[in-house]
Amino acid sequence: MYPSSPQQLLNAAGVSAFLVSALTNIRYLTGVEVSAGFLLVTPRRFTLFVDGRYSEAAKEEAGRGVDVRDVGRMTSVLARVQCCGCESETVTLGQLRRWKRKFKNTKFVQKEGIVEGFRRTKDPEEIRKFRRAQKITRELLRRIPQSLRQGITEKQLAWKLGEWAVCLGADSLSFDPIIAFGTHTSRPHHQPTDRVFRRGNIVQIDVGARYKGYCADQSMVFFTGRKTQKQERAFHAVSEAKVAAMKLVRAGVSTHDLDGAARKILRKYGFEKKFSHSLGHGVGLEIHEGARISVRAPEEILRAGEIITIEPGVYFKGEFGMRLEEEVLVKEYSQMLLRN
Repeated sequence: MYPSSPQQLLNAAGVSAFLVSALTNIRYLTGVEVSAGFLLVTPRRFTLFVDGRYSEAAKEEAGRGVDVRDVGRMTSVLARVQCCGCESETVTLGQLRRWKRKFKNTKFVQKEGIVEGFRRTKDPEEIRKFRRAQKITRELLRRIPQSLRQGITEKQLAWKLGEWAVCLGADSLSFDPIIAFGTHTSRPHHQPTDRVFRRGNIVQIDVGARYKGYCADQSMVFFTGRKTQKQERAFHAVSEAKVAAMKLVRAGVSTHDLDGAARKILRKYGFEKKFSHSLGHGVGLEIHEGARISVRAPEEILRAGEIITIEPGVYFKGEFGMRLEEEVLVKEYSQMLLRN
C-alpha cells in the first residue's frame, strides 16, 4: 500500500531522508517511468532528479507532491542532508564510496526492502490494473489452440503472443514467454526455439501481459492428442496440488505451509521429486517481487492485499513436463482468483 506521506516511508526506514535508486521503486512512488534518475524522500516531499531527456515527461506524469528537478541540482540538495538512507539492493559498493567522498558531511545508511515492503500490499487501483493484465493474459491463452497449426515454431508462437498483447491494450508482455512443444516441456524455464509443432505434442505455455506497469503471470498446458496414462496421472497430481495450496491462502498463513500442502499431494502420487522449483512468488510492478513461496526460501507470512502465484509442476527429463499457474489475491480470511 502506498505510503500516506513521505514521513511514513522515512519512519519505516528509520532515517530523516532516503534516496531511492531502484527505477521500479521510483515509478511506484511517483508514477514516472525513467531509465535513469534518483528520488530523494524528505519529511514533506518527494524530489525526483532526472536529466533533460525525461524532465518534460516527468513533470507531466508525476503524481501530486512530487517535485521534479534537473539531476544537476542533486549535489547541492544532498549536501545539506546530514543522514540519508539508501537502497542496499541497487547501490553498489563503488557508488557508495563515491558518494561518501563527494558528500563528506552526509552519513549514508544502507537499508533493505523499505519501498518493497509497501509494494507488497496492493490498493484497489493496483488490483484493477492487475485484473486488466490478467484479462489480456487469459485472452492470449484462449487463442493458443487455434494457433497450434502444423509447422508453427515455438519462436513464431512467442512472437505472436507479444503482438497480440499490445493489440489488446497491454504495454508489452511481462517477461519472455515460455513456449515448449513435446519433450521441451520437461524444461521448466525453456526458451523458445525453432522446434516445429506436430499434432499430438503436449504444449506448455507460460505467459503474462503487462498493463500500466503491472505484470500478470499464467501457465497452462495443452494436449493436442490423446494423453498417455502417465500424462493423465501427472495432470491430476498437479491440478490437485494447485487446489490444495490455494485453499490455504489467506492473511497470516506461512509460505512454507502452502509449499508443504502442494508437496504432500505430489508425494501421494509419487511425483514430489519431479517438482524442481518454488511453488510461487509475489507479483506486482515486477514479475517476481515480495513473497517467495518455497521451503528453500526464508519463511514469510502472507499479507492481506498482496498478489501471489501458485504454480506446481512436474518434469520428466526427456519425456514431458507440465505446470499449472494461477494468480491469487490474498484476503484477510480467504483468497480470490484474479481471473474470471
